[in-house]
Parts: sequence; structure tokens; C-alpha cells
Amino acid sequence: MKKLLTTITALALCAGLAGCGSNDKKDNNTITVGATTAPHAVILKHVKADLKEAGYTLKVKEFSDYTKINDALNDGDLDANFFQHKPYLDGYNKDSGNDLISVGAIHFEPLGIYANDPAGKTSLTVDDVKDGDKIAVPNDATNEARALLLLEKCGIIELKKGVGVNATKLDIKTYNKKIEIVELDAAKVPSALPDVAYGIVNGNYALENNIADKVITSEDKNDTAAKTYANIIAVRKEDKNNKAVKALVKILKSDKTKAYIEKEFKGAVVPAK
Repeated sequence: MKKLLTTITALALCAGLAGCGSNDKKDNNTITVGATTAPHAVILKHVKADLKEAGYTLKVKEFSDYTKINDALNDGDLDANFFQHKPYLDGYNKDSGNDLISVGAIHFEPLGIYANDPAGKTSLTVDDVKDGDKIAVPNDATNEARALLLLEKCGIIELKKGVGVNATKLDIKTYNKKIEIVELDAAKVPSALPDVAYGIVNGNYALENNIADKVITSEDKNDTAAKTYANIIAVRKEDKNNKAVKALVKILKSDKTKAYIEKEFKGAVVPAK
């Protein structure tokens, strides 16, 4: 009985002392950010020293499966994340019933038109495309619409008026050359380049497949897509005024970091406005 009372007393004391270490006080000068490897984690690691000078320690947690990063943030395992654009975040919130928010747009990963032998081209026009050419595009709704808008910008197709970032193959009004549009998973477009005339590739996949130097032309940072699909820092709503988060966003949006992004990624990633 005496042993039981001692145990109960110890447990009560433990509970009164913040859980005996099970819920250690959070270090407000340390921020843990979840990110996919390239380019997000690369950029975060680059600004670690600058954030340290501002008085904060940055821990970067890399994820190979981006579908788990928002859940990790919502569950409190992260203080922020960096891997997505606002439309993706909005979709996540709608599907999950959560309320994560954006606290800053950092960079844009333009879709580019790639070829195995770009032959020094820095643009693509309808005259460069032959009847029968196959052009591979991402098959997810967001990136396929962007790819079609890029093809329209190059004069290769004409879309129905007003479809914008919701365009699908069914919205192609006119083919200015008799091309075949091949829809593939975005990650597989780079490996399909030997079998098609051109492929439209996301900036992150171009980096992962070491083909960024083969880009012919890409979305412009002034395009609607750049404003809509800029990659963001996301946090829980209650952390929107967190000082460490604010310091991180300020450094990521600084001229110094913008210059690094432009030099390091050579157009496959561009700073947000």
C-alpha cells in the first residue's frame, strides 16, 4: 500500500512539473521546416547561416513523399513546410478540413520545353515543329493546363477563349501543326524525351534528371502561372506571427537569396516577385 501511494504521489508530481520531460518546453529560437529535396531543401540549407545570424536555428526535415508533409505540419511535427503552391495547399485544406496558411511566396518552378538536341535554340515556334511530332506533357490537371498554355504561347496550338489555367486537351481549338500530345506522369516526361520530339518538364524534375541545360523555352515569371503557382512557406494558422517563421521568410525573400537561386538553378527555379 505504501509503495502504491509513493507511485501515485510521484506521478502526480510529475504531471505538475510539465510531464517530467515528455512535453519539454519548445525552443522558440529553433524552427523545423519540412521540405522535398530539390530545390526546397537545397535553398533552406543555404540560408541556415543567415538565419543563425538573425538568432534562429533552422532544422530541415527532408521528405521523399510530399503527400505527407502537410499532415506532419498539421500534427505539430513541423513548424513550417516548403514544397507546394497555394492551389495545392487550398486543395489539401478542403480535403482534410485543416486550416494551414501561406506566409510567403518564395520561388516559381517554370515548366520548360525540352529536347535531347536543343541545338542552341532559345525559343520554339510553329516553324520548328513538324507534322507528326510527339510532344509529351504532364497529365495532372494543373501542369497539363500550364503546358498547353506554353504551347499556345509558342503558336503551336490555340486554346478556347478564357480556359486559362483550367485548360485540358479538350480545350484545344486549333492545332497549327498536326502534332500528337502525349500525356504522361510529370515525373516520367524527362525519361520519355528520346521517344518524342519535345517534352514539357517541371523545373524540379529537370534538376533531378540533369537536363536543365537543354531547355529551349519556359514559362515567364510574369505569366499567370508564375503568380498562381509560386511555391510557398506554409504554417499552422496560429503560427502566422511566429518570429522565427517571419525571419525565415524575410531571408528567403531577400535580394541575397534571390541572387543565389538565380545563379544556382540557372532558370529551372526563379525567385517569386
